[in-house]
Amino acid sequence: MQNLPGVVVTGASGRMGQTLIRSVLASDKMRLAGCVERAGHAWVGRDIGECLGGTAIGIHVTDDPLSVFVAAQAVLDFTAPAATVEFAALAAQARAVHVIGTTGLEAAHLAKITAASRHAVIVRAGNMSLGVNLLVRLTQKVAQALDADWDIEVVEAHHRMKVDAPSGTALMLGHAAAAGRGVDFEAAKVSGRDGITGAREPGSIGFSAIRGGDIVGEHDVIFAADGERIVLRHIATDRTLFARGALRAALWGQGQKPGEYDMMDVLGL
Repeated sequence: MQNLPGVVVTGASGRMGQTLIRSVLASDKMRLAGCVERAGHAWVGRDIGECLGGTAIGIHVTDDPLSVFVAAQAVLDFTAPAATVEFAALAAQARAVHVIGTTGLEAAHLAKITAASRHAVIVRAGNMSLGVNLLVRLTQKVAQALDADWDIEVVEAHHRMKVDAPSGTALMLGHAAAAGRGVDFEAAKVSGRDGITGAREPGSIGFSAIRGGDIVGEHDVIFAADGERIVLRHIATDRTLFARGALRAALWGQGQKPGEYDMMDVLGL
């Protein structure tokens, strides 16, 4: 076991944090090297096995990320933008592969992550699943094949606790559509229509967000023209699919040169 790559999971108590921890513990290709939570959290200092409702496994949750990063080969991070920026700098200091699934990152956050990638491998994606990344590629291809007479709309649905919209995956799909069409994404993006909006702007890429219940993730890319529609769809029913992708990214990153990568690189797409 000690020869397997050691992995640290940040945001240990969160939905994805717990899913990631269970996936690492079940893996025969890596070992759990540490778990991180924010200072003052009830889990800090407790054995993670007991926190997850099982028996002790000898790994205690810490609020000192660097102390566990330096003893690991990878960090799995699905937390919040400010935390991810901090973790990026610390993972780079520890020369650990940093797998980022955090969404809601803004330009200032991304600039700091790019700076950290000069010293370590960072794999960042709005979605880690194989199916979604294939959908991204298909979206680009379809947008490239259709002219501006086809309107593009991205519709996404997530659980009630999700705090950012549009989702990171929806933005990935929108960027892919813009790249396929050869237009500037920010100029084409239209989010959250409300009130008297007027007719749809030709060439725009629209976004709609649904929040409710325990929806894991659903994404539709709609290409609509007069008399016909093409709908590309991905439905996620289990968070472990994102964890599988993150683990795959952590393993792929071992031995890569410092830099910023995405799941297209990991999957060879």
